[in-house]
Amino acid sequence: MKILDWYILKKYLVTFLFSLVLMTIIVVVIDLSEKADNFVVSKLSIYQLITDYYYGFLPRIDAMLFPIFVFITVIFFTSVMAGRSEVIAILSSGVSFGRFLRPFIFGGLVLSFILWWANQALVPRANAKWAAFDAKYINFNADPKNTASLSHYYFRLDSFSYAGIRFYDTASRSGNSFFIQKFRDNKLIYNLSAQSIIWDTANRKWRLERVVERFINGMHEELKPSVTMFMAYNFKPRDLQRDEYMKDKMPTPELNEFIRLEKIRGSEDVNTLLVERNLRDSIPVSVFILTMIGAILASRKIRGGSGFHLAMGFVISIIYILVNRFSTVFAVKGNFDPVLAAWMPNIVFGFLVIYLYYKSPK
Repeated sequence: MKILDWYILKKYLVTFLFSLVLMTIIVVVIDLSEKADNFVVSKLSIYQLITDYYYGFLPRIDAMLFPIFVFITVIFFTSVMAGRSEVIAILSSGVSFGRFLRPFIFGGLVLSFILWWANQALVPRANAKWAAFDAKYINFNADPKNTASLSHYYFRLDSFSYAGIRFYDTASRSGNSFFIQKFRDNKLIYNLSAQSIIWDTANRKWRLERVVERFINGMHEELKPSVTMFMAYNFKPRDLQRDEYMKDKMPTPELNEFIRLEKIRGSEDVNTLLVERNLRDSIPVSVFILTMIGAILASRKIRGGSGFHLAMGFVISIIYILVNRFSTVFAVKGNFDPVLAAWMPNIVFGFLVIYLYYKSPK
């Protein structure tokens, strides 16, 4: 890389890190002021608050705001360069506009990869730590969707088998009134009912108690009662645990497997899970796209300088967030394709990058 590349790339990364640290400090101060009473009641030391709460909270917030940080950073320092006529001097020396954008491309790709890696592994683990602390010390009077039990839950085991449970407690890993039904050619051929179901940690199997099996073959039916049965079903205790942050706490390989099983079970949450899975890839790509938009827009020297460029940046950021929210809501609540919903903002703003590049004076 040449001196020009290092000059721009250094400004890019240093300004980004400064803005990220500054905004993180502001977020911590605001969050601390809101939760001060909860922290006092918890009687935790400062070290415990940092390791148990902020180690989970900060990666979550920083990953959420990462694309906006990058966008505002690029607009700010590029606008300052344009205001000082540095961009004009660079282009006047014979450097093409595409060559001028090269360090922005490299920096955008580096930051995109960092966010992509964080979304796959680091952020889910941070979310798990944050959610555990939040449930224990902040929202200990959580609403029903975050409780450690579920009732009247029905799901599919495979293409021909269905199961249901009347009540299940995630803490004890036990439930009651469990049943399984198997069908062939739309006819019931097998029915199992158990008074209770308990996860056996030693055998890593489900222990069924007071079981009655019915084998149905046309008009013939055979009953087989059992006191206890050990069964290795394709669902585990975690699959029966439901809370609003479950998908956020799973590393990507685990989330992929969970989505596969939920598809088999015919779960209603598949679209929500698919949106989350694809957002982990699409949001890092948006870092690169927003970098290019910011560099192209702010490289022109105009009246109003950095203030006007920053105002444009905030407007574009709001539009990006709105497009993202609308597309994901339509995917979760409606019939919009979840993969397309996750990538819709990038598609829209990707075309905007192409348009701005060809329309910009070179």
